[in-house]
Amino acid sequence: MSGLPRLVASLGGIGFLKPAPGTWGSAAVLPLVLGGPVLCLAAAAALLAAGLWAVSRLREKDADPPWVVVDEAAGQLIALAGISHEPSPVQVAVAFVVFRALDVTKPGPVGWADRQPGAWGVMLDDVVAGGLAAAALLALGAAGFPWGL
Repeated sequence: MSGLPRLVASLGGIGFLKPAPGTWGSAAVLPLVLGGPVLCLAAAAALLAAGLWAVSRLREKDADPPWVVVDEAAGQLIALAGISHEPSPVQVAVAFVVFRALDVTKPGPVGWADRQPGAWGVMLDDVVAGGLAAAALLALGAAGFPWGL
């Protein structure tokens, strides 16, 4: 297997951390929330493109090995785009937990996306989970959820 696709797919090797490599991949991008929603979306788009390229070049491309975490990073960034320009630690924690819960349990459209073939299937479930998490966070914000608790 080529080194560069493996490096990109594992998010620079983060995917080889144990336990729960997907959680490590999601956590790795949390600092980008400080750049605001536009940066989070731009970084998510870049990781989506890089992930599609990398995963399509892996021998394991028909499976989703645990060390492939570029998808979790992209999805987490989409979730983070659903919180304010001045995020509180509570907002970041809720974004993290909601995204990870959707990614792990794969309800409805997340599960459908996960069943798609090839690199799109690997990446798409996390993009959908990130979008659902962002929508939930935006709805909480619009409802006046007390983020500072």
